[in-house]
Amino acid sequence: MVRGRLVLHEKVTDDLGNTVEMKIWQVPVSEDKPHGYKYSLVYIVGGERIIGYDNAEEKGDHRHFMRKESSYPFRGLRRLVRDFETDVHSYKEKHYES
Repeated sequence: MVRGRLVLHEKVTDDLGNTVEMKIWQVPVSEDKPHGYKYSLVYIVGGERIIGYDNAEEKGDHRHFMRKESSYPFRGLRRLVRDFETDVHSYKEKHYES
């Protein structure tokens, strides 16, 4: 259960059935959330997470792209959303979805 204040929740399913969902909460600053945000941004294609940015408990800020996971340098909410949207756009262009 996330404890904090929901600051963003958007969920859109396109005409191909793919879903973009972004959730961001403001939470108390802690060791694993030094910026004071908990977030989950995902792009789902055919029921599978293709792209995801999150900071799940004790994993820190990280990014999923296809089946690879890497650390993500959090640089603010606007940059987080922009980076995620850029990845989604690039994926769609490469896979002829745009």
